[in-house]
Amino acid sequence: MTTRSGSTTDDAALARQVLDDGRYLVLATADADGNPWPAPVWFAREGRELVWVSRLGTRHSANVASRSAVGIVVFETPVPVDGRPRAVYAEATAGEVPDADRDRCLAIFDRRSRAEGLGPWTVDRVVAPAELRLYHAVVSRFFVLEPDRDVRREVVLDL
Repeated sequence: MTTRSGSTTDDAALARQVLDDGRYLVLATADADGNPWPAPVWFAREGRELVWVSRLGTRHSANVASRSAVGIVVFETPVPVDGRPRAVYAEATAGEVPDADRDRCLAIFDRRSRAEGLGPWTVDRVVAPAELRLYHAVVSRFFVLEPDRDVRREVVLDL
């Protein structure tokens, strides 16, 4: 079955599986002058929202502060040797989580952390004087990599 964007339901199933199984996303940012910088970050997801923690002083955190438009890729790991990685690409808007939304986003991150056996996350770990801060990206568009070619196709996900 084909959706409005031309993607198939198989594309949507692939995208959901890669997003659900993925542990790291590669966050593509750019500074105010447009200089690009990719960074892998461990993440949690709820719907179209991806949540992670980073230090304020990192290059990608500084880039997000000056330019909120980001690109994201989550790919299947380990990557199959047959040269056909399964990946989800996304266009999103990112930023540090505002105080008013901190508890909700921290709960998303905490659930994933506990499920992975990494322990709890509490507010004191993501506010001053702690070095880490809570960030999130809200995805506007998802794409999947076509299995046999380096062609990305938009996929409509009802998350």
